[in-house]
Amino acid sequence: MEGQHKKSIIQCLQTWWYRIEDTILVSLLFLMILMATLQIFLRNLFDSGIVWGDSLIRILVLWVGLFGAMVASRKDEHIKIDLILRYIPEKIKPVVHLITDLFTAIVCVIVVFYGYRFVKFEFTDNLPAFSIVPAWVCETIIPVSFAIIGIRYIFHFLHHFLQMMRPKP
Repeated sequence: MEGQHKKSIIQCLQTWWYRIEDTILVSLLFLMILMATLQIFLRNLFDSGIVWGDSLIRILVLWVGLFGAMVASRKDEHIKIDLILRYIPEKIKPVVHLITDLFTAIVCVIVVFYGYRFVKFEFTDNLPAFSIVPAWVCETIIPVSFAIIGIRYIFHFLHHFLQMMRPKP
């Protein structure tokens, strides 16, 4: 009974986290479309636009892409080249899944490390990304999103490993 209670709390927290991610992703996408439409409207009708609008749109593209990657990593739905999986024997597929999960997690850890260094460098540089918002604030999504993706792929690795170790009937 106690184990079920803990599981439901974890599931509730996971659902809550996923809803926050989804809400942020949809909001960012909406803001990006709104800003791009506004820029087009202002340029075509008034021969002007918001000075920092294009910079904001570029930052929003980065954020939408990385939030989209985080959402895709939830259930291992990232873009894959599965050509090898089509031609290898079924017995080897679990090992290939383990290797790709581990490789993905390692790549994410490397990006987190260098992404953090990049953001730290940008912090000391203190250049604006758009309006008065510093570039480093906008770039924090790089190490944060790759950390979340990396953690998820570590869990995917553990899940696939446990499935592989489970005795077959």
